Amino acid sequence: MTMSVPAAPVGIIGGTGLASLGTLEITGERSVTTRWGEPSSSLVEGRLGSQPVVFIARHGNPHRIPPHQVNYRANLQALYDAGVRVVVGVNAVGGIHADMGPAHIVIPDQLIDYTWGRASTFFEDELEEVTHIDFTWPYDSSARDVLISGARNAGVPFSDFGVYGATQGPRLETAAEIARMERDGCDIVGMTGMPEAVLAAELGMRYASLGLVVNWAAGKTERVITMAEIEAAIAEGMSGVKQILERSVAELGQLTPWSNLDVLV
Repeated sequence: MTMSVPAAPVGIIGGTGLASLGTLEITGERSVTTRWGEPSSSLVEGRLGSQPVVFIARHGNPHRIPPHQVNYRANLQALYDAGVRVVVGVNAVGGIHADMGPAHIVIPDQLIDYTWGRASTFFEDELEEVTHIDFTWPYDSSARDVLISGARNAGVPFSDFGVYGATQGPRLETAAEIARMERDGCDIVGMTGMPEAVLAAELGMRYASLGLVVNWAAGKTERVITMAEIEAAIAEGMSGVKQILERSVAELGQLTPWSNLDVLV
């Protein structure tokens, strides 16, 4: 007689609205703590079909933690401790690339980190040895492939490439800063992509980003950026994000765990 092994949960980091996926059954919610302190929110646990999922609200619930003050280490550690080994970070971003306007979905393949002063590694303080991980490809290719397939199956317009420029926030960027980022090769800009991606890599978690463009980046139009514009793009585009997740989580849950620590520099 063989015993079935329970599926590992898929972690989803984003807004609390994502916990309303169409066929999601919420099974519990619990507050946790980690060696890095309190995560942004409690963990919301559920099942999408037979696949367990765990949600965490990156900015808290209610939405009140600014990007530069998110406890990214606690968030990733809390998911890891809950058994998560595959993570999708849902990110609201600004569009720089001409094809990446409001309500468009981007599954980025690269990033440039412009943030500063954030706690950005688990490998510090009382180390037995200095640890460097390979970060050539910041997003897991297998997880990206699953999201890309999910987007195609959903018939949702999306881009399967993009360089994510991570800025400090909480202010939006100047037009000159966006012009510089465009020269650097950035296609989208956001404030939460780092250190989230590298912390997941340090824990050996497969991590991919699902970016929803909520505004044109500064200077890409003659208009100033307003919250009304951002909220309208979220309302229009979030259904596509949910459709992609609904079609992807079961396959994401089948991905085998890996460890970036196997390829230390």
